Amino acid sequence: YRNIIGRGLRCVLDVPHTSGREVDRNAHHGSGRLCSQSSRPLREKIPSLQISSLEQPPRHFPPWNIEINRSFHTSPSLQAAPVPLFWIIVKPAQKLFAIILGRSIRNWWKALPPNKRELFKESARKNKWKILLGVSSLGVVFVMFYFTHLEETPITGRARLLVFGKDHFRELSQMEYDMWMEQFKGQMLPETDARYQVVERVVGHLSESNKDIPQVAALEWVIHVVDEPGVNAFVLPNGQVFVFTGLLDAVSDIHQLSFILGHEIAHAVLEHAVKKASLVHFLDFLSLIFLTMIWAICPRDSLAIVGQWIQSKLQEFMFDRPYSRTLEAEADKVGLQFAAKACVDVRASSVFWQQMELAETIQGQPKLPEWLSTHPSHENRAEHLDRLIPEALKIRESCNCPSLSGPDPRLIFRLNMQHLLESSKGREAPNSAKQDPSKPKLDFPHT
Repeated sequence: YRNIIGRGLRCVLDVPHTSGREVDRNAHHGSGRLCSQSSRPLREKIPSLQISSLEQPPRHFPPWNIEINRSFHTSPSLQAAPVPLFWIIVKPAQKLFAIILGRSIRNWWKALPPNKRELFKESARKNKWKILLGVSSLGVVFVMFYFTHLEETPITGRARLLVFGKDHFRELSQMEYDMWMEQFKGQMLPETDARYQVVERVVGHLSESNKDIPQVAALEWVIHVVDEPGVNAFVLPNGQVFVFTGLLDAVSDIHQLSFILGHEIAHAVLEHAVKKASLVHFLDFLSLIFLTMIWAICPRDSLAIVGQWIQSKLQEFMFDRPYSRTLEAEADKVGLQFAAKACVDVRASSVFWQQMELAETIQGQPKLPEWLSTHPSHENRAEHLDRLIPEALKIRESCNCPSLSGPDPRLIFRLNMQHLLESSKGREAPNSAKQDPSKPKLDFPHT
């Protein structure tokens, strides 16, 4: 995601991995009830929270002072997907072994006399079917390994590859938790802080409203609010919830915060960390064969290094990043279901990404192609959520939630966005000579 720093987004930003497009009928593993009995209106469940009204269009936008960084992460790219400690140590050794083996094969081939090379080639031609059978057998082993390690994803029912045991990840989740606690030990807000209480009540309401899902009920959700300006939130696989105060400053109401935390809870419930690590390990093991071939075939070490770099980039952009985007989309889908069952106004979910698009447009941030990112683009993410919202509204209605009155927040944003952009352009010209282009300060007039 994009990382937004600053407290001036409160009245304009509506807030989210990973990594589904429609609501599955088997959403709750055979549970006959779609909603938990505790799904009550959000205002009734959290009476002390200040909830911005979406029933009337905003009459004005206060001045904006925006400062944007390049990346906004709600799940740390490395910390959110740990792998068993054994493989952390072994993986570099595996690659080193593949490089040494490939280089040794190349040097052995170069040292052979020309006549022995021809004899070796002739022998290979005579036994080509045996060689082909051996390679095919190896491929069959990998295919069998893949299909014998497939399991059903909780809630969505989608097939997933699981190489590692869940016990390993529970242990590593505790290690990662200790690491984060050590890093933020001087920045944790006390339980008496109002911001901590807001997060605690939202997470408690989401988990209580979805307690009919075994994976939600099985985890103990522990809240940690970090006094850090970055717009950031993530949930570890063991249920440890970390929310930065920058995120609380960025959201404009409870509905947005509920969707973001629902998205992060979905990552933990769907066990995306296990899925991502399993795929990465499987692909890395396959890549060892190609790595050995690269170092054996390339005539010089410099060419082998280039070939190895190309191989790693192909794996990253053809498998790793697309799979990460798939997990983000899946977490959006399930997180929206969680929010709907908690009687959240799910229409506010897509507004955040439209506002992120607006913020980047105002700041002149370059738009990278989606295939270069581990997350869907803002525009595609908003469109994906808009496609999911009708089904989420049906879930919300089936949970006896109060009807949503007033205008759609998406419509409100679209109407105001055009006016904000026009106003900013009008004010940019006369003040361009006085402004620092790296940190523009835009004052938006009343709408």
